[in-house]
Amino acid sequence: MVTTVRHLGPNWYAAVMGTAAVATAGAALPGPRVPGLRTVCAAVWALSLLLLLALLAARALHWTHHRDQARAHLLDPAVAPFYGCLSMALLAVGGGALTVGRDWIGDDAALALDVVLFTAGTATGLAAAVAVPYLMAVRHRTMAAQATPVWLLPLVAPMVAAAVGPLLVPHLPPGQARATLLLGCVAMFGLSLLATLLMLPLVFARLITGGPLPLALTPSLFLVLGPLGQSTTAVGAFADAAPGALPAPHGEALGVLAVLYGVPVMGFALLWLGLAGAHVVRARRHGMGFAMTWWAFTFPVGTCVTGAAALARHTGLFVYDGLAVGLYGLLVAAWAVAAMHTARGLFSGALLAAPRTAPVAPRPVTVRTTSGAVR
Repeated sequence: MVTTVRHLGPNWYAAVMGTAAVATAGAALPGPRVPGLRTVCAAVWALSLLLLLALLAARALHWTHHRDQARAHLLDPAVAPFYGCLSMALLAVGGGALTVGRDWIGDDAALALDVVLFTAGTATGLAAAVAVPYLMAVRHRTMAAQATPVWLLPLVAPMVAAAVGPLLVPHLPPGQARATLLLGCVAMFGLSLLATLLMLPLVFARLITGGPLPLALTPSLFLVLGPLGQSTTAVGAFADAAPGALPAPHGEALGVLAVLYGVPVMGFALLWLGLAGAHVVRARRHGMGFAMTWWAFTFPVGTCVTGAAALARHTGLFVYDGLAVGLYGLLVAAWAVAAMHTARGLFSGALLAAPRTAPVAPRPVTVRTTSGAVR
């Protein structure tokens, strides 16, 4: 077991995030309830909790017995951003405890679990949002041509905290406690949004000027949907929690923000979904095989489901009901494919094997022909 986890990176938390997203997004769907859907969502949430516990234990072994590899991950600009996934996994499972997990473990246990996971997830998310960009600036040697959507991961973690934090607001005493938590979530929304707006132009410029991403990284284009869908979800959650936490003018303003911010951002998310989908189709035609980046098809789409559901609540438009349901179908299909391939890779050992070393290309040889030409 100790040797098995040597190459277990923080990117594996994406599987927990994607699984929890299936549960929470399913519970958030607007419209008539599908019989049995909530029970299935509760079971999927329980699976995400088990995956989180197993992965935390495996990563603890990794840090205990393979510290050299763990430090190498932190100093690798391709791996370090995935440390944001730890925070998002904790927050996703914690938020799911209050939305669907309480059906199985009870309200008190769900609340206690969410408090623990929200606290830990928020702390690690804020730390990652500072530490990873700092490492990228002073220790990593990166260029604009290397920009990928993976760079967004540590910056999105506080946005996830902002989106799930309002679930805890009604459980606090009225007054200062509720207002402090809610406005703290608004502050995390702002810091994550502004940081994303700084990073996203680098990603888009790299895509336009540098051409398509490598095949294995192409699914990471879906990561851009994360801050878009999660921020729309967050402003909807602010509006839901505001009436019992803030005075009327501020609470009403958050209700307006949920619509005025969420509608255009969801429009851009749909544009990016089409662009990213086209790149994925191209990559598949060029031989893109399964990699753990396929989990990027899950959690970001899940945030768009909850974002569309929030817009359905605050606008009353049926079009957002249909959008949420359609995106949820895409999410479930993507999760099933990613989970199947991941399970197969685990059983075969391929996903936990050491990365393959790229073959060294022979040095070019210059040959002069009898005619004097060089080739």
